[in-house]
Amino acid sequence: MAASPNSPTPPGADRGPTAQRIVLGSHLRRLRERAGIRRADAAYAIRGSDSKLSRLEAGKVGFKQRDVLDLLTLYGVADGPEREQVIAMAGESKGSGWWTRYNDVVPGWFEGFVGLESSASRILTYELMFVPGLLQTEAYCRAVVSGGHADLPPDRRAEVEKRVEVRLRRQKVLHRKDAPTFWVVLDEAVLWRPVGGRAVYREQIEHLLDLSALPNVVVQLLPWSLSGYAAEHAFTMLRFAEPELPDLVYLEEMTGASYLDKRADVERYGRSMDRLTVDALSPDETGQALKKLLAEH
Repeated sequence: MAASPNSPTPPGADRGPTAQRIVLGSHLRRLRERAGIRRADAAYAIRGSDSKLSRLEAGKVGFKQRDVLDLLTLYGVADGPEREQVIAMAGESKGSGWWTRYNDVVPGWFEGFVGLESSASRILTYELMFVPGLLQTEAYCRAVVSGGHADLPPDRRAEVEKRVEVRLRRQKVLHRKDAPTFWVVLDEAVLWRPVGGRAVYREQIEHLLDLSALPNVVVQLLPWSLSGYAAEHAFTMLRFAEPELPDLVYLEEMTGASYLDKRADVERYGRSMDRLTVDALSPDETGQALKKLLAEH
């Protein structure tokens, strides 16, 4: 069996604009603390409030170039390599991710996840309902997004197709040169849910077999007998190579999502993920189980 999914990840993950903002905010916070300047005073220097600077330092919003320059001057960072590096980081953080072009179908609370997902070095997922989006075939994805309805009005059908396009675009992260490790534990119930009908179901199982052969993808099946003991709901953990980026747990609902970054919460979910990987069939046993399902259907 492969190493534990919670083992350290080597540096080198690609950073998107979402991650760049977090790294920049963290760096500017350290510069402020090094200079001994209170957050409220720094906020005043850029004509903002304490809460504004708090959001900036947390990477929740982007910096204006003028604000970055004013803060660097305030923090005593003179012309030179360090100042140039921070200014370059600010420029990179202002970029827009590809997903912003789909803001008519991608809710704001999900945009943040897509941005972080594209920057993660390790993605750990436990799923109870559907095959995770990064592993779905186009037909399976369309069946899920449409709610199983084949006959939709034109406007609704167009929305479904755009959402499918977004999901397929997200999947490219697994095929990059610097692709993250994607470790998935699927509850057995997922594979007994005939989403899209027999042909779609078979294609999806074959797709899982193909993707699990990738060196950066690990798929494990959690059998009925152990389902529900290690975790009561689906979740995703994101880990990053950069020390400025904290590990995150992502919990999604129908109309929103939560991000957990407190160490106690992350560690608890990490222990749950570790137990899931121990309880589940090994990757090789999972492959055999998937082939058996194909033979039976």
